[in-house]
Amino acid sequence: MPSNPVAETVASLMPRAKAELTELVAFKSVADFDQFPRSESEAAANWVAAALRTEGFQDVALLDTPDGTQSVYGCLPGPEGAKTALLYAHYDVQPPLDEAGWVTPPFELTERDGRWYGRGSADCKGGLVMHLLALRALKANGGVPVHVKVIAEGSEEQGTGGLERYAEEHPELLAADTIIIGDAGNFRVGVPTVTTALRGMTLVRVRVDTLEGNLHSGQFGGAAPDALGALIRVLDSLRAEDGSTTVDGLTSDTRWEGLQYDEERFRKDAKVLDGVELIGSGTVADRIWARPAVTVLGIDCPPVVGATPSVQAGARALVSLRVPPGVDTVEATKLLHAHLEAHTPWGARVRTEQIGQGQPFRADTTSPAYGAMAKAMSVAYDGAEMQYAGQGGSIPLCNTLASLYPRAEILLIGLSEPEAQIHAVNESVSPEELERLSVAEALFLRNYAAS
Repeated sequence: MPSNPVAETVASLMPRAKAELTELVAFKSVADFDQFPRSESEAAANWVAAALRTEGFQDVALLDTPDGTQSVYGCLPGPEGAKTALLYAHYDVQPPLDEAGWVTPPFELTERDGRWYGRGSADCKGGLVMHLLALRALKANGGVPVHVKVIAEGSEEQGTGGLERYAEEHPELLAADTIIIGDAGNFRVGVPTVTTALRGMTLVRVRVDTLEGNLHSGQFGGAAPDALGALIRVLDSLRAEDGSTTVDGLTSDTRWEGLQYDEERFRKDAKVLDGVELIGSGTVADRIWARPAVTVLGIDCPPVVGATPSVQAGARALVSLRVPPGVDTVEATKLLHAHLEAHTPWGARVRTEQIGQGQPFRADTTSPAYGAMAKAMSVAYDGAEMQYAGQGGSIPLCNTLASLYPRAEILLIGLSEPEAQIHAVNESVSPEELERLSVAEALFLRNYAAS
């Protein structure tokens, strides 16, 4: 990175950034209070609030959102007449999954092979630290040239929509000229990237019942309808022979125009086992950024250990459908419900229940903010050209903000590049990416103020 005062300041602040991320990662802030203590999330929220107060933010508040979690808000005044930038991240994290699969404890930030490991290190506690680094660098080099609002969400990973509903009820709170969503990531380490499209998501729970109670499989099997077998047939109907998603009435042949994802590189990033084929058709970018994708997230059925020779009377599953830009999630959800009901065999009773939803998002890349970010990233990444990419995941707040503030320029950046392995075991963040993106964000705010 070429020498410049902002970059030098960020570099000098990296030990502090590591210490702060260590403190943040230590909070087990999973917003599923059936599994993790609410006190852990509350402690993380208070940490964020204290950090904002230390940086001079005003009106710092813990917002009680309708889903029972807290988002943290603060405002840092800039020069009179300056533009306003909203910086977003979330402090809640995914569960650690199989803790035995972690090389080091998931809630202890640990340095290994040049990366910092820990749940939330990239997604998205690292994003909070990125915002703090950028603002500190600007304060040390002439001041922050814009009004800054920070919002740190407490339930993004749960998809329960608390902050979206709170924002709709308080539309003046998050109003801004530009919005930086710090919850995306570079296409790969060292490739400066702005995410311009997100798939939406719907979560549906499906239950199949066939009998009043379980039956002996020897006495009744072969004629008694097996609910677990029926559920398997239903779930299988959601995929074509090549693994493509097939929900009746849902388009699945859209193409991605832009940065492409090499298939062999994808296999390596996804850690696909040797000899196992990728699913779907079209380019990898088509499949993960522009087309619907169904995933069975879980099935309630007897475990293998301790199973009895029984015909199952009932079974249920949790199904996720990623919805591509250009498709309304509400309509896609209706199609998914109808498909599940239509494909349930043997007259089995089926019930479907939606438990989460978020709309897809597509950014306006012609806005001046994109020019300001391209210049900033070029400096931060030694002259590399900023790339546009999609992201298969969902950030439901993006569409809420775009609807509330149609003139706001929204950009998505962040630390979740492929090596970060977000949502998986051994999540990590590249400190070099944290440093460069903090520089890029600081320079962007300076560029945007002058535009």
